[in-house]
Amino acid sequence: MTNETNHPALAYLPTRRYAMSLLGMAIGVMATAPRLVAHTQQTMTQTPGNAANENRTSLHQEVDFKAAPRRIYEILLNAKQFAAFTGAPAEIDPAAGGAFSLFGGLIVGRNIEEVPGERLVQAWRPTHWDPGVYSMVRFELRPQGTETTVVLDHTGFPKGDYDHLSPGWKEHYWEPLKKYLA
Repeated sequence: MTNETNHPALAYLPTRRYAMSLLGMAIGVMATAPRLVAHTQQTMTQTPGNAANENRTSLHQEVDFKAAPRRIYEILLNAKQFAAFTGAPAEIDPAAGGAFSLFGGLIVGRNIEEVPGERLVQAWRPTHWDPGVYSMVRFELRPQGTETTVVLDHTGFPKGDYDHLSPGWKEHYWEPLKKYLA
């Protein structure tokens, strides 16, 4: 069916098939939106700031895992495995310079430096930060026999974000990763 008509206002009406496909997409978006909003609120809840941490723009954490460094490295750069351990959608181009989108698009960035099984450096930002503002995340993977100590250095984030980011790494990365590897 075409929209040929002599009336110019009716010339741009969509076909019935096109209108039905738009309706189907709208229903799909409405069905998934509440889960996405709930997940966003759950993962990005801001905790009250600590006055002593208000000016901090870096953090350092060391966490032990019962897995080889290469295994952890692969999980951090594999979209399916990352999504499996976090329970949230992830898109990761594992190449140096490759872009990533984590936690359903709440965190985005690029892989800056990669040394397989040893180190991963990323330009990293939550999407609620001002456009163009990135921090640097460095994962150093230190072998400890058959286990690994992950040394995280997260630097260059905006003042006032420490009290949100520090527990966020534990809650959204370390604890779920330990469960995933168990």
